[in-house]
Order: sequence, then C-alpha cells, then structure tokens
Amino acid sequence: MGQAIPFDTHEYVKKLKAAGVPENQAEVHAEAIAKLVDERLVTKQYLDMRLAELKADITRELIKWILGVSAAQAALIVAILKLL
Repeated sequence: MGQAIPFDTHEYVKKLKAAGVPENQAEVHAEAIAKLVDERLVTKQYLDMRLAELKADITRELIKWILGVSAAQAALIVAILKLL
C-alpha cells in the first residue's frame, strides 16, 4: 500500500498484560491490530504523495481538454470564414 506505520506488538502485549488481559488474548489482540495497521492505515506522507500525483494527472487532462477545445474552436472559425 504505502509506507509502513510502525506498531510495537511486544509493547502492546505488555500493556494489555499489565491491565490484566491474559497473555494469549493480548497476543491475539496485538496480531489483529498489527494486521489492521499494516493493511488499512497509511502515512500522511503517502497521502500527500498520492494527492500530488492526482493533481498532476488532473492538470494534464485539463490541459489536453483545453487544447482540444481550442483547436476545435479554431477549426470552426476557419470553416465559418471560408463560407463568408
């Protein structure tokens, strides 16, 4: 996906155990959250990069559209002038 977000599963397990969660449950929780973080979360830096790419793509498409409309308009003007 994007850049990895660090998640310390060992530290998380220690905190859960300190709060009274049995070790096996704490480990399952840590694995589940680590998977969620790895598969679903992205960094701000990654989002900023993707946004910049999207802006560049939109700008390129807009320029192509403007040039196409301008060329069609010029051709229409030339055709009208030939009729006069």
